[in-house]
Amino acid sequence: MCETDHLSTMPALSRRSFGALAGMGALAACTSMEGSGTAGGLTQSNVSFAADGGTMDGVFIHPASGRHPGVILWPDIAGLRPAKVEMGRRLAAEGYAVLVANPYYRSVAGQQFADFDAWRNGGMQATQPWRERNTPEAVMATARSVVGWLDAQAAVDTGKGIGNQGYCMTGSWTILSAAAVPGRIKAAASFHGGGLVGENPLAPVNQLSRMAADAGALIAIAQNDDASAPNDKVALRAAAEAAQADIEVEVYAGDHGWTVLDSPVYNQAEAERARAAMLDLYREKL
Repeated sequence: MCETDHLSTMPALSRRSFGALAGMGALAACTSMEGSGTAGGLTQSNVSFAADGGTMDGVFIHPASGRHPGVILWPDIAGLRPAKVEMGRRLAAEGYAVLVANPYYRSVAGQQFADFDAWRNGGMQATQPWRERNTPEAVMATARSVVGWLDAQAAVDTGKGIGNQGYCMTGSWTILSAAAVPGRIKAAASFHGGGLVGENPLAPVNQLSRMAADAGALIAIAQNDDASAPNDKVALRAAAEAAQADIEVEVYAGDHGWTVLDSPVYNQAEAERARAAMLDLYREKL
């Protein structure tokens, strides 16, 4: 799952997908990440802070008043960009303090690609060395740094658990993060995630028992990923049962990338269904 050759063969953004985005008002909201301030009841700011291996940067979005459960939104292989910020804004409007984090902060700062198509047109080779720095150990250390920063923010309710969600290459990060900081991260949502199953002791399938007993996870698998690796869901379900962990593993009727606004295979109906499952998880666990 989440192989670069798989992603590179995706079609261009279709007229149908383009129309769906326009209908949601997402295209207008996805035009810029510049600036900060308060609008529509949300406060948004560009942030940076010391983290393991470098300076983490990202966009922090939360309701303009009150304290709220923290959530880490790990972007996919195309990194920090307006589409991901829009997804963070929509989540924040549900009552969460959301950090849309730069997954490549150990190598580069800020936005590197305007959208997913920009990554496909020249980004695959550039991101390879950045990805290699994000070993499982590094991801777990990053999670500890991010949780520490979130807990120091006035907008974050430290009496509530923290959620985290990831896409494509960062789907695995959600389980690693929950295992790294079980005292704080209580929910993990992986969408069309790669690298979830393997023999390495740090493979997410082998880390489920390290999540907190009161934590939960949603592992949403793309239909074409399942077709390529049908035993992955079986292994994940078996590991969840062995760990006595509250984990839902489901194959969705969407191809790899179906939940991401600027993905060429964005499937609005299935994306909304997956998002609803994630919100149910957050309401229960955070």
